[in-house]
Amino acid sequence: MIARKFYIKQIEPFIDKPFIKVLTGLRRSGKSSILSLLKDTLVERGIKKESIIHINLESFQFRHLDTDVAIYTYLQTQIHENERVYILLDEIQEVENWERAVNAMLVDFNSDIYITGSNSRLLSSELSTYLTGRYVEFHVQTLCFEEFLDFRKVRGIYDANHRDAFNEFRKYGGFPVLHTMDCDLETAYKIVFDIYSSAILRDTVQRNNIRDTEILERIVKFVFDNIGSSISAKNIADYFKGQQRKIDLNTIYNYLKALESSFIVYRIPRYDVKGKEILKTQEKYFVGDISLVHAMTGLKDRNAAGILENIVMLELRRRNYKVYVGKLYTTEIDFIAEKGNEKIYVQVCLKMEEESTVEREFKPLLKIKDNYPKYVLSLDEEWTDNVEGVKHLHIADFLLQENF
Repeated sequence: MIARKFYIKQIEPFIDKPFIKVLTGLRRSGKSSILSLLKDTLVERGIKKESIIHINLESFQFRHLDTDVAIYTYLQTQIHENERVYILLDEIQEVENWERAVNAMLVDFNSDIYITGSNSRLLSSELSTYLTGRYVEFHVQTLCFEEFLDFRKVRGIYDANHRDAFNEFRKYGGFPVLHTMDCDLETAYKIVFDIYSSAILRDTVQRNNIRDTEILERIVKFVFDNIGSSISAKNIADYFKGQQRKIDLNTIYNYLKALESSFIVYRIPRYDVKGKEILKTQEKYFVGDISLVHAMTGLKDRNAAGILENIVMLELRRRNYKVYVGKLYTTEIDFIAEKGNEKIYVQVCLKMEEESTVEREFKPLLKIKDNYPKYVLSLDEEWTDNVEGVKHLHIADFLLQENF
């Protein structure tokens, strides 16, 4: 199994602390593997294997543990009195009233508890109700570019030029399963489509009681076709109107929230730099992994810039930045990212081949007179001029920086 040290390093300080450790993320993003890696970490720390109870609730072996009473009773039979145990529960949302069971485990057992789940709405609402202040969440994404390179090295693929490797990454995306074996794009997109279908059915439709799956699929198509563009419920309603379909705005909002809850899409709000406030209109939507777009709509040149923005957004979120789309007067800044006292501004484009493109990307950043880092990112190999404190970098170089 290939280590994902970034997440293990985040979790390790909380081992044996009195918090439930919650791993959330898109289906097949690697949560189960991280639990297995965590199990290895516990053993390396001297924990006996017999003291670690690891249950994958999607496994047929544990199909009978589908209620709070069933799973609690089962664990009672596995634990000796006063024994310190480490409980790892994968895809906890498969258990009815799971939050009651987890709360009881925390109270009744001498235990350290780790759970994973693929639906943020389900987890956040029930955790906040029953376990407020008693859990810590770690959001797991599909492979970032650095992890993609690590996976390739384990498979014996050494990239002399990481910029060339980036071109592969933006075609294949980051689902770990794709990078544990050799597969062509057609096979890769078939695998991704199956992951998408599972996430839509189990984590979106079933968990949110969605009845009109055709409308949901059309909304997904609209969002995927407009990655990197501002979207509103009215835009989508007008799209349906053009297809002779009428749909209520509240329905659109609810379906978008359902897609967010399953981590298929991320909503990035707009931030007014001048007024220093978050705006409630014209957000942008991005996907949990770029391969979802390719698998659903094919590789399209017109999506290329939006795909690059998506990759950068995911990297910023992975590093625990709060990410916004910036508005400065009538111009737009692709991303404003904040973390504590840190802030960076980022513009993303394909190539700086025309003077108008250079002006469009640099001008908004040059208007901002603070001292926070400002970047223009593109796929240009040679064009590296920096202007008045605004750095121009190849996107691959930016993604591999230790610090921004």
